[in-house]
Amino acid sequence: MKGIIMCCVAMLPAFEISGCTQRNSLPPVAINSPTPAPQYSPQVAKPVPGAPLFTTPPTIAVEPLAIEPQNPWKPEAEVRDWEYIVIHHTASTTGSVESIHELHSKKKDKSGNTWLGIGYHFVIGNGNGMPDGSIESTFRWREQMHGAHAGDNKYNQHGIGICLVGNFENEPPSDAQLAAVKKLVGVLKAEYNISSDHVQGHRDVKATACPGKYFPMSEVASSIDLPVYGATSPAGTNPASKMELAAQK
Repeated sequence: MKGIIMCCVAMLPAFEISGCTQRNSLPPVAINSPTPAPQYSPQVAKPVPGAPLFTTPPTIAVEPLAIEPQNPWKPEAEVRDWEYIVIHHTASTTGSVESIHELHSKKKDKSGNTWLGIGYHFVIGNGNGMPDGSIESTFRWREQMHGAHAGDNKYNQHGIGICLVGNFENEPPSDAQLAAVKKLVGVLKAEYNISSDHVQGHRDVKATACPGKYFPMSEVASSIDLPVYGATSPAGTNPASKMELAAQK
C-alpha cells in the first residue's frame, strides 16, 4: 500500500509539467482591453469628437437681377419727339435698305429738292434682298431725323416709318416678318410712350392701299413689349409702369 502511494506522489510533477505546457501553448486572452484607434488614409480627415456627422449648408440670400426689356435700336443721337408709328410695305417682292435708298435718292419733294435718301426709319426683310425677319435701322433713325414716308408733314416730323419688304395686297407677311414688326413696334411703344391708336398704316394718313389688305394692322398696333417675368426693375423705376401703360393702350 505504501508503495502505491509513493508511486502516485512521484508522478505529480509530470502532470504539473504537462499541464503548464498545455496552458503555455494557448494564446493569451486580453480581457477588457481598449479598442484600437481606427486608422485613416491620408486623404480622409478624422472626425472631430462630438461634432455632427452632417451639416446643412447656410442659406445665402441672392438679390434677383434687374432685367428690363432690351432695346437694341436705342439711338446714340438725342431722341426726337416721337408720337406716331406708321407702317408701310414696299409693294414689291424684293427689297433692301440699299435698294430703297437708291430709289428714294432719285425722288424730289414738292419744292423740287432731292430726297436725302431712304425715307423710312426701319426696314424689315422678307428673305429676298434681306434675311427674312431681319430689322435694319436707317440713317434717319440713327441720326434721329424726320422721315419722308407719310405724305403728311405731321407724320413725317413725328412719325417713325417702318417698311416691310413685300406686297401685302397679294399675300400676308411671313411669320418671321410678323414676329419682327410686332417686337419692334412693342419696343418703340414702350420706349417712347406711343399708344396703340397712334400706330397706323400708311393708308390711315394718306389715300393709299399701303400696307396692303393682308397686313394685320390691328394685331401689330396692339403689340406690347412685355417685361421678363420674375425680374425686378432697377432702383428708381416702377416695375408695373409698362404693364399699366400697355393696359391703357
